[in-house]
This record gives sequence, C-alpha cells and structure tokens, in this order.
Amino acid sequence: MNDTRPPAAQSPWWDPDRFAARLPYLKARARIAEALRAWFAARGFVEVETPALQVSPGLEPHLVAFATALKEPFQDGPGRRLYLHTSPEFTMKKLLVAGLPRLYQLAHAFRNAERSPTHHPEFAMLEWYRADSGWRDAAADCEGLVRAALAASPDDLRSGRHALVRGAASCDPNLPWQYLSVADAFDRFAGIDLLATAPDAARPDVEALARAAQRIGLTTGERDSWDDVFFRIFLDRIEPNLGVGVPTVLHDWPVSMAALARRKPNDPRVAERFEVFVCGLELANGFGELTDAAEQRRRFAADVAKKQALYGERYPVDEDFLAALERGMPESAGVALGFDRLVMLATGAPTIDDILWAPVARTDTGR
Repeated sequence: MNDTRPPAAQSPWWDPDRFAARLPYLKARARIAEALRAWFAARGFVEVETPALQVSPGLEPHLVAFATALKEPFQDGPGRRLYLHTSPEFTMKKLLVAGLPRLYQLAHAFRNAERSPTHHPEFAMLEWYRADSGWRDAAADCEGLVRAALAASPDDLRSGRHALVRGAASCDPNLPWQYLSVADAFDRFAGIDLLATAPDAARPDVEALARAAQRIGLTTGERDSWDDVFFRIFLDRIEPNLGVGVPTVLHDWPVSMAALARRKPNDPRVAERFEVFVCGLELANGFGELTDAAEQRRRFAADVAKKQALYGERYPVDEDFLAALERGMPESAGVALGFDRLVMLATGAPTIDDILWAPVARTDTGR
C-alpha cells in the first residue's frame, strides 16, 4: 500500500518542461471525464455532489483517514471531529433513500498513508448507484464506461493500440469480458478449494487454508487470520492473472469480505460483491447493496473492533446512514471505480502522478 522509498530529487510539478510532458495525458483525462458524463446522462443518471466532510470516513479496517475539526461561528472549544471521506458511499446511499433512482458522482476521495505508482492520498472516485437493479447490471455499466473511456483516449498515447495498457500488458475491453467467481479463480490459478475452508464467515478453517497455501509454496504465520492467508494467496497467485487480454469481473467474494454487499441468496458463504481487474490491476469494486440496517450495524461493529485490535484506533459509525437504511433503501447496486486508474489504463500513462493536474506534494521531497 505504501511507497517504501522517496523518489530522486526532481523539479516541481508546475515546472513548464515537466508539465508539458504530462499535458497530453491531462487533456485526455478531460476528454475521458466528458465522455463518461455523457454516458451517464444518456442513461438517465443524475450527477450529484456530496460533502467530503463526514462523521464517519468509512469503516474498512485497513483504511487510514484524514481527520479535522468543524467549528461553527463563535463556537468555543476544539470543535466537532470530522473526517474526509474515503468514498462518498454513505451519503450517496442516503440520496437513494431520498428518492433518486440513478445517481453518479466524480468525487475526490482521501486515504492517508497511501502513495505508489497506482495510489495517491487524494484521488478521483467515480461512484454510481442504480435502484431496482442487481450487481450484474452494475457490472454491465462498468463494461460500457470502460469502453467509452478507451474510445475517448487519443490513439497516439497508446501507440495506436485499441486496448487498455499497463506497462507491456494490454487488455481489450471491446471483446467479451471474463466473469469469474473467486472460488473458480482459486481453483484455476492456485488449485485450492476455497469455499471448503469457509463454510461460514463465523467459522472459517484457517488451518485448512494455511495448509493449502503452504502446499503451493507460500509462507503463513501462526497469527494469520483466514483473511490474511486469503490475501497472501490472492496477491501472489490470483491477481496477476486477472484482466489479461480482456477485463475480468471477479464476483462472489467470501462473505467475510462482503463489506456493504448483501449475501448471495442461494449461497450464504459468499456475497454479491464484484471487482473489475484490468492488466492485473483492480479498477472497480461493486455490490448488490445490503439494505438490512441490523445486519449492517453488526458488520460495522465487527469492522470497528477489528480496527481497534489491529491499529489501536476506531472510527465512528454514521448513525444517520443506519437511520436511512431503517427508513428503507431500495434494492440497488452500486460501484466505486478509480477514475485516475482508468485514465492511466486508457492513455498508457506509467504512474498516477502523470495524469493528475496537481499531485499532492510529498513530505519527503516537497515536490
């Protein structure tokens, strides 16, 4: 997640020569954003704007948020603790409850302690929701949007190739996409029967999964959780094979990783969650949305406890979001797509900084 070494000294991003080298990517970024807005408008989606300041930044245990304080006029004291959101998800779902059936947002999101060639502390998130829809409808949206982004990108940036590009790898989104379950991916690329080790989220067989990992040459630790071992296998054996040639929609994630997705009705071991991969890079994360407020509260409590155990810190729960779920969120599906990553892939840009108009300065170099 973190970049381990600072870059060599270089000129600031606004240096005319350095900026000129990035300008073709930046112009393509603007064209792609325009194309995606047109795609949504043609399908009846409303573009919304929601505040970045939130009571809860998001409760995924491994995310690190930016905190601040809100002071009202003439208020004494330190003010009310708020956070910059890691995703606009909670507020956009409140708008679903309010009555908007199709909405999207190209929002800035914030995640601290993240910087690498594909991560940035402030980044652009394309997020959308559709009522009365399932996760496959949302996945089909991803297909249309990625194709629209590629069509809007100048051919000369990708050496004329009609494909998404990452380094030497390419991926043609105009071909039929691959839909692959997580269990099938573990079987195909690692020879592991994943769901045999996870009969239920409350009783995963850590030892069985660890033995399977060791059989294929991976090291595990005595204190590893089932999720720890899962991701060790996933990152080493599964992810590099995803989105090669054509994009991969990896669906039916273990229910322990459901986040805000609902359980699959005909298989409670997995959730209606999917991720889109291109050239081995995660591009989007989507859900058949959980609408049960009580179940969501239980999951939030588990996430808060896990973060406290791992990092000695906890973020507050957005009670207003749970109240909205109790009021009644329609059956719906939603997706969060990394817009910056999409621009990188559509233009062939080598790093995320190359497609940002003004990258956030590093503390180790000031550049």
